[in-house]
Amino acid sequence: MHKLTLAFLALAGLTLAACNSSHSHATDVAPADRPAPAPGHFGGRVDQYWYQGKAELNNYDLEQIRYGEIHPGQVTMIFVSEPFLAGRQVKDDNGTDPTSTPALKTNQVRRFTTGIYDYSQMTSVFTPALTSEHPHTLKVTTSVQDWCGQTWLQMNYAGADRWSTSLRSYFEKEGDVRESVPADFLEDELFNRIRMGYDHLPQGTFNVVPANGYLVMMHKPLAAAKATLALADYSGDRFAGENLKSYSVDFTGLDRRVEIVFDAAAPYVIRGWTETYPSRGKTLTTVATLREQLLEPYWGQNGVADSTKRAEIGLGPVSGVQ
Repeated sequence: MHKLTLAFLALAGLTLAACNSSHSHATDVAPADRPAPAPGHFGGRVDQYWYQGKAELNNYDLEQIRYGEIHPGQVTMIFVSEPFLAGRQVKDDNGTDPTSTPALKTNQVRRFTTGIYDYSQMTSVFTPALTSEHPHTLKVTTSVQDWCGQTWLQMNYAGADRWSTSLRSYFEKEGDVRESVPADFLEDELFNRIRMGYDHLPQGTFNVVPANGYLVMMHKPLAAAKATLALADYSGDRFAGENLKSYSVDFTGLDRRVEIVFDAAAPYVIRGWTETYPSRGKTLTTVATLREQLLEPYWGQNGVADSTKRAEIGLGPVSGVQ
């Protein structure tokens, strides 16, 4: 068993645009004589695409496993660059703190219904670009709400190859828990790692922490599991596009398999993903398929008049809004 430690090659001088401010930037080309990265280390660099002072808004049609059936839903996935305070592990609100580091953030909001009631799940992942200084994703937060109750889970990189975790749950058998766990590779950081350059995604057998949303909904402990990771050309017909890549994570012990399909060319758009595992005695597959995509500075589009933009990404009006 290998222990997977993630690190990109140095991206010296790189600065990402903040959610509400712009930054200067420069890219760094790796020297030709730089040694090949060790297994599990990433290479590449963040593409110019992320320096526009906008966020990428993606809307996916969702078919979600729950209670032994497939339920319709929607995933909104937002990618945006912003300055991040590595010590406090919060956003640098003004973008002026000299100690902040540029990071790529994923916000994934997953909504679906199960019969009469709603589920809502949100995961935020903060992955630094200057991985010569910060080789790990620094923070992951996940919240899950349904009509029974809610659960919140946070993971912070605490140094010394450890995650500091905090769980708050409505359910008795989980309750409130704080613990320290090994800083294994996170399934939740895969979207950021792909968007920042996929050439050196790890392949082989490693310890991987499954997606926090899956662990919370399935009431499983926060622990890494043995997984086989593989990168290949996409050969299926479920997701549309030319020159697509597939990255799979096969958790044999959990009887669970995840496949992410994305463009082979920058900016490596995520076309969709599948997640297969047993539910109430049946093996089913969750599918998320890209429907619409926009680049917008959404944080400044918060007036009533801006609500019409929701239709451009395939989102319906909120209740009571025409």
